[in-house]
Amino acid sequence: MSVNSPNSRFFALIPCAGSGSRAGTDGPKQYQPIAGKPMVMHTLAAFAAVRRIAKTVVVVAPGDGFFTRNFAPVTAMPCGGATRAVSVANGLHELRKLGAVSGDWVLVHDAARCLITPALIDSLIDACVGDDVGGLLAHKLPDTLKSERGGRVAATLDREDKWLAQTPQMFRIGRLLEALEQAGDEITDEAGAMEALGARPLLVAGGSQNFKVTYPDDFALAEAVLKGRQR
Repeated sequence: MSVNSPNSRFFALIPCAGSGSRAGTDGPKQYQPIAGKPMVMHTLAAFAAVRRIAKTVVVVAPGDGFFTRNFAPVTAMPCGGATRAVSVANGLHELRKLGAVSGDWVLVHDAARCLITPALIDSLIDACVGDDVGGLLAHKLPDTLKSERGGRVAATLDREDKWLAQTPQMFRIGRLLEALEQAGDEITDEAGAMEALGARPLLVAGGSQNFKVTYPDDFALAEAVLKGRQR
């Protein structure tokens, strides 16, 4: 299958090996209950509802038995690394072993962005499937942006061209793997790795609800949104 084949498939890759130290939880935050079930299960339910996703692979830490104890329609791979970049690269290699090819698309998504919806996933696929690079969901910065020096405002920055990067981030498997291997372990998202290769990923409008549960207060907000959707 060529890199630009119209028959390319779509895979989801969910890094799920982090400890979530900023969340203040006992154990990995992605397994903490929100609105009646572990956070990651809400994330996976959204991808399961997108028919174009051929397979979802979850990258967990070695020895993590969550998906042994809890059923989900995913393939869990215990190949998580010390950084997100390592976990994603390892997951891409596992996808290749499962039959994915360089020209197939992968949608990499944070396990802790549990408010993602099938509609947003579909909107990213629709926007990127004909693009030479791929792209990511992002949210136009709504607030005034300040830089800081010594605990005080150093400057007010122009927010007109500023976006908050979200996930999923969608790129061709082969190109993304090359980008990650060249960029190193400190890259914090897949778009950054692609940028290091000189690519310019497409920005696709996400939304304010597609935030990453990071701090203790985020759990209550995510629960409120999920319960509102259930009603």
